[in-house]
Formats: sequence, structure tokens, C-alpha cells
Amino acid sequence: MKATHILVSFALAWGSSTAGFAQDLVHKAAPQSKAVILHGVTLHTVSDGTFPEASILFEDGRIKQIAKARQTITVEGPVEIVDASGQHVYPGYVALGSTMGLTEIGSVDMTLDVNEAGSVSPEVRAGVAVNADSWVIPVTRRNGVLTCGVMPSGGRVPGRASIIRMDGWTWEDMALVPDAGLVVNWPNSGPFGSEDSKRAESAAEQLASLSELFDSAAAYLDARHNDPDVETDLRLRAMAGAVLGTSKVFINANSVSQIESAVAWAVERKLDFIIVGGHSAALCLDLLKRHDVPVAVTSAHRMPGRRDLSYREPYELPAVLEAAGIRWCLTYSPSSWTNSAQRNLPYEAAACVAHGLSPEAALRSITASPAEILGLGDELGTLEVGKRATLFLTDGDALEPTTRVLSAYIDGRKLDLTDKQTALDAKYREKYRQLGLLP
Repeated sequence: MKATHILVSFALAWGSSTAGFAQDLVHKAAPQSKAVILHGVTLHTVSDGTFPEASILFEDGRIKQIAKARQTITVEGPVEIVDASGQHVYPGYVALGSTMGLTEIGSVDMTLDVNEAGSVSPEVRAGVAVNADSWVIPVTRRNGVLTCGVMPSGGRVPGRASIIRMDGWTWEDMALVPDAGLVVNWPNSGPFGSEDSKRAESAAEQLASLSELFDSAAAYLDARHNDPDVETDLRLRAMAGAVLGTSKVFINANSVSQIESAVAWAVERKLDFIIVGGHSAALCLDLLKRHDVPVAVTSAHRMPGRRDLSYREPYELPAVLEAAGIRWCLTYSPSSWTNSAQRNLPYEAAACVAHGLSPEAALRSITASPAEILGLGDELGTLEVGKRATLFLTDGDALEPTTRVLSAYIDGRKLDLTDKQTALDAKYREKYRQLGLLP
């Protein structure tokens, strides 16, 4: 009994210490109480060009007026005028795929909530498990990533994605779209798309199982429509939006064989789907173009898909998709080990500029394009009258690593941009000041 007591005490202490380590101590932003005018800025609208010496007014969380090149803004009632001369204003970055708020410390299981037990869990919603006090959230939003798609991972159908604002006291506060669509991990027929017989056989079995699941969901919905007294099946009911084409299906697929079979399967079922990953999309351009399939490219900072490809291939893929007229955006893989890297999203886009992508297309790939692909093009991604005032201010070009984000707003609420990293920076600067090494 004594040994058991010691073990339990140790476990409780360890759990408490890790929870404290993962706790975000930054206060959440208060609702916008009066109109705000950002004056004298360089406005990067994404949709309508760039305008120096401009002003932007937002109120009640929405952009109300934009004054280009010294035009005037009129407003009634209380207003806060921010002289931001010399600063740049951008729409907040949108990370389509992530595990934001679901993972904290990779080596500590109790801080990981990305993978439900079992291979098929369509009833799971990622947003419900988001830790609003995650340390990763303030670190990420300090670099301009203000909206995230949160996706579960693991299994064939790991659950449903959610879209969150990067600020809020609870997951309900953060949820912008609680149910954004179903996530499907597509079977792989072989390494790098080769038709290895055993892997191909396994992939065929997995695809048959996936098709059976969708057929069962369709049959269940028909039965419920004809007879409301049919016993409720939470798993099949959760697939209603995907089966009926009223919500997105995010299909993780990278190899040529995966992309080709996923597109054929989803088109036949008339699904509203997105290819997430798309590392071999350059070899499927005609297919993607013919069916107007959007592609969320997961990272340019990765190894090429095959040994015989140039190191440039991942960086050149966005330019290839852009030239082909494919709808695409840039994101990270929605997996636990890339969660903390979401803050590097603008640098992913910048790397592609050095390999043929225009700066305008690069900026659009992490703002307007992911918003449009997610069905939020009328709300986010550009600076336009009527859209959400989710934006940030910088001291230079947002795609440059040396540029600093000076302030940020989500739905008009000004964010506190301090975090664990800024606290550590202040701590060790003070150390070296005490040592006389800094003024």
C-alpha cells in the first residue's frame, strides 16, 4: 500500500507540473468597445493591391471603411485613432491544417489529444479538445497566424476538423467553425506510389472499408429521413455533411496513386473535398484542373518525394500549381510533430518566392486562398469592407524573417503579443544587463 501511495503521489505531481508547464499565462483580449482607426499605414489588401499612407477603420469586429492614399475617414461616436505611420497592415494568416491546441509536449502523453482510439471516429470534433491555454497558441499568433484549421490525426477517419480563432478563454470562444468537415487519411498502395502487391492489396481492403462506411452513412440518412424513429447512430449521423456534400472532406494524400484514386472516388460520390498534402500534385495537374480540386500543399520545407528529384521540387510545386490554374494554398501537415512550426508559415511562402512564385501569390497562399478553400472567403483572408477585422501590423515586409509583428487584432479585439518566448527574452536580457554586457 505504501509503494502504491508513493506512485500515485508521483503521478499526480507529474501531471500537475506538466499542466503548469503548458499553461498560457497571457490574458485574453477584451471585446472591441469602440471604433479603431489605423492611420498612415501601408495597406496590403491582398484582393486589391497595396496602398501607402492609407487608413482603415474597424468597429464591432468588422472592417467599416478603407481610405486609400490620404483619403479621409468619417466616424460617429467614440473612436481610437492609432498613428501607425510607417507600419504595414496585413490580413491575418490562415493555417488550414494543424493540431493547434491539441498537442503540447511530444514526450508527455497527457498533453496529446490528436488521436482517438480506433481507426474510424467521425463523431469526434477536434475543436472540443482544443486547450485554450496552450503555450503554442500565443507563440504562433505573434507571427501573424490568427486563424487555424484544427484536424485530428491517426486512423482511417480520425474525426472532424474545426476552425479556430487564435484567442479565447475557452474552446467555445475560439471556435469559428466548430464542424468544418470530415478528415480522411487515404490508403497508400506502396512506397512513393509504387504498386507493391502486398501494400496494394492492403490499400484495396482499406478503400473497400472506407466505401462501405460512406455507403452505410448514406443508407442510415435515407432511413432516418423516411422514418425518424430509426435508432440514432452517432457515428453515421456525424458523417451527414460529408455524405450530402454540405461540408468539406479533407483527404490526406501525397503520392500520385493516392491523389488519383482519392479524386476518382470523391468525384464519383459528389463530395466537396480538398486534397491535403499533395506532394505529387505536379504529376496530376490535368486531373486536378478538370475536376477543380483544391490542394492544400503541406510544407515546402521538406524532403523531395523521391531520391531522383531535385531538392528544389518541394519549393517549386506552388509555382507549378499557380501556373496551371489549380486552386491551392500553403499549410503545414496536420500532425503532432509540426504543431509548433505553424509560426513559420510566412517563411514557407517566402522560400517559394525564391523558386518561381510571385510575392503576391505567396502572400495569397497563406491568407485569401486558404480562407476561400475553407469556405470563409467572405469573412477572412483579405482587407475589405465587411470582413472580419482579423489583421496584424508589422515594421516591414511580412514575408521577411527579420520583420516584427508589432500588434494584432482578432475580430477587432487587440491581442496581447507576449508569450513564453518574449518572457524568456526579457529574463535573459536582464541577466546580461546585470553582468554589464548590455546597456
